[in-house]
Amino acid sequence: MEEISRRHFIRTASTAGFALWLGVSAKGNPLKSLDIASANFSPYILIESNGLITIYNTKPEMGQGTLQSFPALIAEELEVSMDQIIIKQSNGEKALGNGQRAGGSSSIRSNYLPMRKVGAAAREVLIMAASQRWTVNIADCYAENGRVIHRPSKKSLSYGELIEEASKLELPKEPKLKDPKDFKILGKVSRRQDIPLKTCGKAEFGIDAKVENMLYAVVERSPVFGGTLKSFDATEVLKIPGIKKVDRVERIVGIYKYTGIAIIGNSYWTVSQARKKLKVEWDNNSHDTFNTVDYENHLRKLASEPGVTDKNIGNVDSVKILPKNTFEAFYETPIIAHHPLEPMNCTAHIVGDKLEIWTSTQVASSITGSAAGDLHKQVGFSPDNIKLHNKFIGGGFGRRLYIDYIVEAVNVAKLVDVPVKVIWSREETTQQGPFRPMTFSKLTAGFTEDGKLSTFQHKVISPSYFESIQPDFDKKKVDSIMVEGIAEQAYEIPNLRTTYVRANLHIPVAAWRSVTSSTLAFAHEGFIDELAYQAKKDPMDFRLELLSKQSDSKKVLLKLKEVSNWDKKLPKGKGRGVAIWEFFAGLAGQVVEVTHNKDKTITIDKVIAVIDLGEVVNPDNVNNQVEGAIIMALGAATKPGITFKNGKTVEHNFYDNPLVRINETPKMEVHILTDGGKVKGVGEPGLPPFAPALANAIFAATGKRFRKMPFDLKTL
Repeated sequence: MEEISRRHFIRTASTAGFALWLGVSAKGNPLKSLDIASANFSPYILIESNGLITIYNTKPEMGQGTLQSFPALIAEELEVSMDQIIIKQSNGEKALGNGQRAGGSSSIRSNYLPMRKVGAAAREVLIMAASQRWTVNIADCYAENGRVIHRPSKKSLSYGELIEEASKLELPKEPKLKDPKDFKILGKVSRRQDIPLKTCGKAEFGIDAKVENMLYAVVERSPVFGGTLKSFDATEVLKIPGIKKVDRVERIVGIYKYTGIAIIGNSYWTVSQARKKLKVEWDNNSHDTFNTVDYENHLRKLASEPGVTDKNIGNVDSVKILPKNTFEAFYETPIIAHHPLEPMNCTAHIVGDKLEIWTSTQVASSITGSAAGDLHKQVGFSPDNIKLHNKFIGGGFGRRLYIDYIVEAVNVAKLVDVPVKVIWSREETTQQGPFRPMTFSKLTAGFTEDGKLSTFQHKVISPSYFESIQPDFDKKKVDSIMVEGIAEQAYEIPNLRTTYVRANLHIPVAAWRSVTSSTLAFAHEGFIDELAYQAKKDPMDFRLELLSKQSDSKKVLLKLKEVSNWDKKLPKGKGRGVAIWEFFAGLAGQVVEVTHNKDKTITIDKVIAVIDLGEVVNPDNVNNQVEGAIIMALGAATKPGITFKNGKTVEHNFYDNPLVRINETPKMEVHILTDGGKVKGVGEPGLPPFAPALANAIFAATGKRFRKMPFDLKTL
């Protein structure tokens, strides 16, 4: 992965001659310039007269494949192969705009047409330039493999030979996009340039950064959330050879501020061992009584509160439902950690009023940007004086949407006059948060006398995500993230109400892959399954009956029914479960098949997934993302979550907060729907349907209904 040097953004010509930049304006219109320094637009393509073509990827690469897929959108319309281009990763440069971030499965779904438009506009202006040089009819010219060809005479010119003429022409505002049937890249399996680097060890992640004269640091933090520093004694630490400095530093996580003690030295080993000799006294501020059991009971009590109404369709209260036709269930999901395999880390160097950073972040724009919530506001540097080197990300999952570890590292760097790398241990990455919050759901439904589902209510009880990150959040309003998707399902239920009950929590919470859908889908789709059995109907048929109108959800379910052989009866002791979920990131459904073994354990035999994308860039990427989401969902559903005792995180590392091992991975089959409809996301939609589909399959095989995560698959 090549980084963009600042030199690229101030030059007007390359050593080989002219260089033409092409991109989009703030309004999304195609623009071009020979002088990027003075141009007011975001450039994505650089064509040089020596024949080099560079496409800039502005979406941080964290394994989801944007280093290949984002430039592919441009390359397809530009009529160049992936082998003909140089891909460079952006680092928050102002010229490339505020969209240099990856989260919410938005990289492709938000850019599918805009980036194709950039490539198409560039292609058309180059064809126009060639036709004018040749004085021929533009209709007789076409582009292919980085050249413009005159069809009658077969003569051709490279893009590099045309940039001087192209720079003088007006870019088309509405260029004609290619017919998908003519695609050479999109929809095809394409090699990713980052994979060879990662498999041979050449890829550089944030934790790999090395800077001349660099020191290392660890930070001792309060083990009790809400604890504050009373005093510390570093006398013994400072006696250790190689230790350079010990002092207090601040970490900011949303609305929370924590003071820790930084130990700076000549190696990570030195500072890690030195911290054992640090004497610290913390004030727990009465938070040392907090524990998971009491908090779970607190949320259960809150379920009796009416909550704040989110959506109200029809009129639940006016419908007369007999008690015998009313059903209720309560679902519970735990707090869990993000567990990126690359622990949190950041290297920072301060020289005067200039700040340079080497790290892995999902939000490059927030590091160099000038918005109120960006880094500059928290560390006191001008955005123009902050330079970022954004490396490959060894796992984001939402954790690296937050910049607390970067703020802390910059504050550490203020203590010395050389670069310093702050590294979190695996234990700190597990224990220090922020976490996916505990989320409970109370569900109620009612049938009419003729067996039609008439009312459905879903009440969410949880801490607030937005309250945790926004100081001015109105606690009297619904946190939309905490109720995402539950009122947007396509099921045709005439009377539906969704509500939210806010729960106090002094521990920072954060988006986790698929955000709150990772918990709400379990409750919502589990309860739909329960209602199917109450109605004495097949769970698949019950769902389809609630989808009489044509919809993407219905399309996914019908495909699932087909590819899973749903109507084929399974042997005794086996079960199938189905679930579907649509939310801001996209839409997917899954069928899980399980076996109830003679020793009372459950084996997951197969997971069949259908994801609706509308359009696809690289099918191989999609398979990888859906399979990864399923494995992550399996871990969340069956492995212990995060618990608290005496105000502290109980779990430490993978030995007591394990991930799914390869021998536990089920067989997976992914089907992609691409019918040219609305473009949807990939990274997150494969996660929410798994837990409910698994729970529904276990019920089908055993008759036991799981309403609380994690599931114990060994004692059924």
